[in-house]
Amino acid sequence: MDLSRLYDIFIQHPTITTDSRNCPSGSIFFALKGASFDGNRFAAKALEQGCAYAVIDDQTFFDAADGRFILVDDCLKALQDLAHEHRKRLGTKVIGITGTNGKTTTKELMAAVLSKKYKVLFTEGNFNNHIGVPKTLLRLNAGHDIAVIEMGANHPGEIATLAAIADPDYGIITNVGKAHLEGFGSFEGVIRTKGELYDHLRRKTNGTVFVQSRNKYLNAMTDGLNVVRYGTADEPQSMVVGKVLGVSPLLHFSWRTDTVPEQPVQTHLIGGYNIDNLLAAVCIGRYFDVSPSDINDALETYVPSNNRSQYEVTAHNKLIIDTYNANPTSMEAALQNFKEMAAEHKMVILGEMRELGLATVEEHQRIAAFLQQAGFEKVWLVGEAFASVEGDFRKFADVEAVKATLAAEQPQGFHILIKGSNGTHLYELPPLL
Repeated sequence: MDLSRLYDIFIQHPTITTDSRNCPSGSIFFALKGASFDGNRFAAKALEQGCAYAVIDDQTFFDAADGRFILVDDCLKALQDLAHEHRKRLGTKVIGITGTNGKTTTKELMAAVLSKKYKVLFTEGNFNNHIGVPKTLLRLNAGHDIAVIEMGANHPGEIATLAAIADPDYGIITNVGKAHLEGFGSFEGVIRTKGELYDHLRRKTNGTVFVQSRNKYLNAMTDGLNVVRYGTADEPQSMVVGKVLGVSPLLHFSWRTDTVPEQPVQTHLIGGYNIDNLLAAVCIGRYFDVSPSDINDALETYVPSNNRSQYEVTAHNKLIIDTYNANPTSMEAALQNFKEMAAEHKMVILGEMRELGLATVEEHQRIAAFLQQAGFEKVWLVGEAFASVEGDFRKFADVEAVKATLAAEQPQGFHILIKGSNGTHLYELPPLL
């Protein structure tokens, strides 16, 4: 079936599902394949469950007598092409966002700010890959003014693919750092892959990017683009300038522009390192004419709830929960912030950093060296990658071993930083602390 015909069907049935266990009445099922599943096998079930149509790419499961089956060459490509066509026909302004650290927090802050003035569609959860991006775009409707589309990657070429689907008019790379080195091959590979967003925008008329002023890697890649900069107080070339006023432990900061006097904002975010994420949201808000008061209200009322930069006070301890992901750049920033935080008793529970490839041993030892001189009262390290690091630390094979020790020792009266790659499951620890 050609794309125009598929699009006509989508307009009549604008709900998309890729899960035969979740088939809203009248929706379209796309039979995607994975390493351990083939959606084609569930197409008939999806129709039984209420889907109006099932898009498949395996002739074996095609029933020519049943007009509800749509046969295509490749279901994933059909989904992506449909999303691109929908985005193109609506003409909604699209902001693409990627980066090593902070992209999800920045995306949510941007959406909160822009929603004060516009109807905004933004990526939910971690729907930032080759399946999540098209599914997000297919939620666009004529009532949306702006879409904020998060783009994730762990291999070269992935941002280029996502940018081709979403075709953003504006872009922001929050930063570049050491993450997914196993897939990217090197830090230079990270820079090139994230820069694919800029490459796409460079081919558009008036492609615009929002860039942190002091980031030498990103600024070096902005030739041929309209650049709007934001940064901290010693960077007067920025459209938006800000500074940290305090971290006790929640971040208090201020921002200003040439026409807006200093605006103090008390956030619910942990860590001075979030200043750049907040300033990015301010910058984009001002670019799109959101009022200063609305920007401040959006940032002051935003409360993280996704295991990123969360602060939680329990009956026994005060927790900094940052367990969604970890890489050397974000780990060092979190530890440095925790070191500078005023607190009498500090405890650190760190999970290993994954997908670092050949750099695994070096990067974990570097974190251990920082911990050795940081002076934290208790340091617990979790996972195989930390097992061989040098230093006087308590080491645990996995989160289950940590949970058993917590049950026995029940630490109290601590500020506790909990951070690690999502696969270490440290998000299971806060209820025990």
